Amino acid sequence: MPGAAWLSYFLVPLLLLALLRSALLGATLLSWQHAPACNKIPRAQKRREVAMQKMEALARRLRQQEPELDPKPILELPLEKLAQKLRADELSLESVLCSYLEELVSLNAAQALKVHHEVNCLTDFLGECEEQLQALKKLKKSERGLLYGVPISLKDNFDCMFLEKPAAQDGVIVKVLKAHGAIPFVKTNIPQTLLSFGCSNPIYGQTLNPLNLKKTPGGSSGGEGALLAEGGSILGMGTDTGGSIRIPASFCGVCGLRTTGSRLRYSVVVVVVVVSSGVTSAVKGKKSVTTAAGPMARDVESLALCLRALLSEDMHRLDPTVPPLPFREEVYSGKRPLRIGYYESDGFTQPSPSMARAVRLTSRLLQDAGHQVIPFSVPRVEYAFIHLFTGGLYADGGATLLEKLKGDIVDPSMKGLVSLLCLPDPLKCFWAWILKYIDPRTSQNLEEIRGVGTPKKLWEQHTAVEEYQQEFIAKWSSLDLDVLLVPALDPAFYIGYPTLAASSFSYFSLFNVLNFSAGVVPVTTVTLEDEEELAFYRGYYGDNFQEAVRGSVGLPVGVQCVALPWEEELCLRLMKEVETLVKNQREPK
Repeated sequence: MPGAAWLSYFLVPLLLLALLRSALLGATLLSWQHAPACNKIPRAQKRREVAMQKMEALARRLRQQEPELDPKPILELPLEKLAQKLRADELSLESVLCSYLEELVSLNAAQALKVHHEVNCLTDFLGECEEQLQALKKLKKSERGLLYGVPISLKDNFDCMFLEKPAAQDGVIVKVLKAHGAIPFVKTNIPQTLLSFGCSNPIYGQTLNPLNLKKTPGGSSGGEGALLAEGGSILGMGTDTGGSIRIPASFCGVCGLRTTGSRLRYSVVVVVVVVSSGVTSAVKGKKSVTTAAGPMARDVESLALCLRALLSEDMHRLDPTVPPLPFREEVYSGKRPLRIGYYESDGFTQPSPSMARAVRLTSRLLQDAGHQVIPFSVPRVEYAFIHLFTGGLYADGGATLLEKLKGDIVDPSMKGLVSLLCLPDPLKCFWAWILKYIDPRTSQNLEEIRGVGTPKKLWEQHTAVEEYQQEFIAKWSSLDLDVLLVPALDPAFYIGYPTLAASSFSYFSLFNVLNFSAGVVPVTTVTLEDEEELAFYRGYYGDNFQEAVRGSVGLPVGVQCVALPWEEELCLRLMKEVETLVKNQREPK
């Protein structure tokens, strides 16, 4: 229409200029105390360098104990087999830890760290892993846990006591994993604030996707995804506020599970600000969008094994607020046919050709295997993503986040968001009013990031989330569904594009609002036909998605498996079914 066209040609440049000036002002307000942060960053980087040297030193000591060790057969073992061999003394604890350490470092002085050097995925080495190893050797066979001797990696926001940067104590999840014999040995990189599905911060820099170094591994558990994809770890722990486990799993071609909030003990850390000491929790108290912890691994059975260990009586004993719900083996191992709802598009963001094809392929395999596959559509998806997710995430108008970032260096990937949050409310309102004629979604987002304003409005927002959950569940129940099969966001984005196509993670964030269990399993790779079809991609609302995923032939494509709250075992069962059917299809008859 002529009015909108006039606005587009004449007012938008003026608005962009005003936004630039506001961004500069916001950056100035946040950066006036940058000097202390600038001084701390080199010290943090030096600490990481020293930690990597200690990791290499331990690898050398372990190699001296077993000079004939061949790491390749050990690294090829799936987690279940590796754990069995360790518990049965068919492999020594030293040989396994040495094998994974050598995958991260080179014992040739002329070479740098191998995996880490290529993708920049580590933030620290947990030197106490050697003490854990020695403690495990004293256990009787009957005392050995499910993860006895298994080296595991941790996303850098998990509390863990270790040398140089001790936490007050291990977090509950870390305590339970160690009680079952796991050996935490490294921590992995994250994006500043955790509110990004890229993986970059001002201290440790950008983590790369090992499958294509021009692409991001995703976030915020991006270091975990990269490390697992590169073979530097066999099991990792991540967290998920809007897809932070599932996006890296999808981008890196591994498996990841977001559990129901409170099924595992997880301190409510919504945002992490990367500062000199590693990480500091920032925004707590958010209720509308549920953050949850979960495992990441190379296959589904590894996720199940990890969950068996975590859902033990130790979890409830260490934190009585966690329900005493043990892993239900009979559900995970069930054989009855499932009623599976599915959709190729959520109706908010147009899927890439490979995303839609992955769902079609998987639904056909499931149907051929005897399961019922039923079309499903997401109710009020725009309302759910913009009002409930975005509004819930920034219910305080971003005040707590900005307070924590004050005096810190803002990573380039976060500057756009920070600048918007810094805008005065009257300016946000004005721009929202103007942009509703040009870019309605941006207009709505500007309205939402202003915050709810009053406790009464906050309670209304919480009520709206509860009502939407019941609406979604009612639709689920009317179809008598067991689980959902939906797209995962993929293929991996080029570095820098997550901030330009932020609406695309609607495919994941929906289930944080609903607080459903959800996991990602890889099923195919991007084909030349997918790439050619991408040329015709237009998006529903001008989605800036096409450039982010082009040039991805051969990169992994996954699907997302979803179950109702507290139904992790059923979610894993669908994931395992999908994984098995895809594997059988690939194997020659």
